[in-house]
Amino acid sequence: SQNDFIREWLPWRTEYLNVILEGEQLAKGGICEQCCQAEGSIRCMSCTGVHAWCGPCAVKAHRNLPFHKVQRWNGTHYQATSLMDLGFLWHVGHGGGPCPQAQENPNPEESGYVSGEGPPNYRRSSRSQMTIVHTEGIFTHEVSWCSCPGSDPIDLHLSLLRERLFPASISKPKTAFTFEVLNHFLIDALECKTSAMSFYQKLKRFTNNAFPDRVPDRYRELMRVSRLWRDLKHRKWFGFGHDTELDPGEGGLALFCPACPQPGINLPPDWKARYDSNTVTRQYVIDGNFTAQHMKMNKPEMDVSLSDGKGYMVSEIPYQSHLQQSVDNKERSTCSNHRAINAANINKSNLRSTGIGATACARHGCFVPHSVVDFQKGERYMNTDYSICNALSYHSENITTALVIYDVGCQWSVNFRSRVKSSSSLFLPSGLEIIPAVGKFHLAAHKLSCFPRYSLNFVKGAGHLDGEILETLWAPFNKISPTARSMTQAHRQEVYDDHMRDSNWKKLVGIVPSLLKKYKTSNKCLEDMNQAYEQLNAVLDPNKVARWELDAVKAEADRGEALDIYLQEVKTSEKRQRLSSRIEKFHSTGQAFLKGLEIDGAFIPQDDPAFCPQEDQEKEDGEFWEDDDTVLEAPDEEVQELASELMSIWMPSSIGAAKLMEIGLHDLLKEEMELRIGQANDCLDQLRTDLGSKAMLYRQNFRTANSTREGTRTKKEIQKVVVRINKHVRSYQRARKAILRLDLNDNIGEKFKEIQPEDLAVSKEVTEENRFGQGVSKMAWFWMVDGEQNLLNGDSGGLMEECE
Repeated sequence: SQNDFIREWLPWRTEYLNVILEGEQLAKGGICEQCCQAEGSIRCMSCTGVHAWCGPCAVKAHRNLPFHKVQRWNGTHYQATSLMDLGFLWHVGHGGGPCPQAQENPNPEESGYVSGEGPPNYRRSSRSQMTIVHTEGIFTHEVSWCSCPGSDPIDLHLSLLRERLFPASISKPKTAFTFEVLNHFLIDALECKTSAMSFYQKLKRFTNNAFPDRVPDRYRELMRVSRLWRDLKHRKWFGFGHDTELDPGEGGLALFCPACPQPGINLPPDWKARYDSNTVTRQYVIDGNFTAQHMKMNKPEMDVSLSDGKGYMVSEIPYQSHLQQSVDNKERSTCSNHRAINAANINKSNLRSTGIGATACARHGCFVPHSVVDFQKGERYMNTDYSICNALSYHSENITTALVIYDVGCQWSVNFRSRVKSSSSLFLPSGLEIIPAVGKFHLAAHKLSCFPRYSLNFVKGAGHLDGEILETLWAPFNKISPTARSMTQAHRQEVYDDHMRDSNWKKLVGIVPSLLKKYKTSNKCLEDMNQAYEQLNAVLDPNKVARWELDAVKAEADRGEALDIYLQEVKTSEKRQRLSSRIEKFHSTGQAFLKGLEIDGAFIPQDDPAFCPQEDQEKEDGEFWEDDDTVLEAPDEEVQELASELMSIWMPSSIGAAKLMEIGLHDLLKEEMELRIGQANDCLDQLRTDLGSKAMLYRQNFRTANSTREGTRTKKEIQKVVVRINKHVRSYQRARKAILRLDLNDNIGEKFKEIQPEDLAVSKEVTEENRFGQGVSKMAWFWMVDGEQNLLNGDSGGLMEECE
């Protein structure tokens, strides 16, 4: 582990410190290692190894290393200096050598350009001092410009660019940034969410950690140049550098999902004949981020955009025109009190934008190009409609089905097509069928009626999709939102485009291992769920299963209200009362008939202190039970006062199957086995009934309680049911242990499994139909046991008819 490596290093800590301190002494005895004559008082902190040079030799050794940091020995210690102070002259052009036209007889090896002093016939070229920003810090160098015929002082910025230095200005550049430092800044901003101020402060401390204020301030230049560099890099990457007359167009500088179907890009020409419509469908999720705000600008007319609409955010002028033409209908939510809709009337006077809304592919989480919009007054339909229409039209020729997942899809989808039809700026592909849905996490906050109509569980082709992937994508954007909040509109758009492009890029390069991992996981889940489905199907009435399958196919085709068949609800109060009365009658009859009887702990007499447990300990959810596996020993013969009702009743199972077979008590073994199987089946039947009663109490009473008094009364009723459930479990466990002792071949014992605490949880299919995580939920094993009364089949008149 990591701690083991640290413990291994601890004994060497002093030695490490000594070696580091030895490096601070005068190197090489103070003799120049190159000329071996002059004093070697110069060392380089960037070069590998230990070196000692004199001034001219140090400059010559760093002819092509202008950004190395050098130090000079002052008699007691090394002190920071610079290559320019040592006489370094940076020649721009000619591969780092001096301009041949700067002397009559050019000889690069003998020109003396290293120290900046040429021979007597040397004609000094134009020079200037420049501040150059590099990853190692901020450097000041004296630059010698090219004096060749035809060289124009106006083109000095291009000369710097050919030296891999990006000039901060076109005319008379005084500051330049290396390509390397600009690349570092872009990667730092994408991965570490570093702001330009923090990045430049880091460079200043690299330059002079003791007095960073003495370092030239080029923060504003970094902000400006980084925007230009980002724009050039993207145009180069997307192939617009070779054809400069070709305009990228809307979304032309953006990446999209490599796995989502895109005709003409990743689909074969005959895809219509090869795949069905359920396979080739677009799956989108839309969501808003109210952290990505933007303050109003003082002078917006002076803002200059480099890539408006070329990335993921929409073009500003057409979008503003759409907003002016759209009518704010101020729809109020008729479902739950959703913040996204009801907050649409909120206005922030100091904000130009209250957030952003984006559309992404629902399965892989890639932002759709040219579909990210700004919000002005919360999350209004005029904003989201523009985003969705742009996304549905992106590379979707001839695709006829689209799944759109939205937090408030139940409200948004009602008048969506009418809003599109009445708008001159919204367009949809012809023949496109839109299936609205709600993400599984947000669906839990909706009304129960939204569950069957907008749940992804009932959308063919949706697969194991949660519809909440955009929530995970917003997390890194929230780190840059405070920085982008006060940027200019164009700069903010470029920053968001860059981060969305990087997010899609990481999805693209990782799509193969990601899909492979999901494929393996889905195969494993499919195998497990098929097994659970077959087990449940085996104990159900085949006629009912066939009828359900027909209803499911019809609901899938018709959708809308037809999907309400999946809505579990007790339709009439009469049915609820009938179920409650039957359950009460069952318990009252059984308890009255068996009161005082006891067969090895199957029922507990009220007057038997040995089998009267203390008050059951219950958790807040009332789902605690304990297994009473205490086996009473035979009473000691010396205890004469032991009451007969306290004595253990010896059963054949107390001896064991092997001993019974040995002494020939086959009939007793068979008789107790039948009794124990009946006892176990009865306990399971009663357990299922009480679990159903508990679920109904949670659903019909506890969840709809309008007062504390009503809720408290329901809790007490639930506690009574929990006591009965615990009793059935203890009785079943005793019967099961006896069956295991009587069954020689373990055939019957395989049917009666041990009950675990999690098996007694209230069925979420009853209490939380629209919950998150239903794709891998399973029923407890005893719900699929075909008992003697076959309670799962309502045709037999079982007690679970209304709960199936």
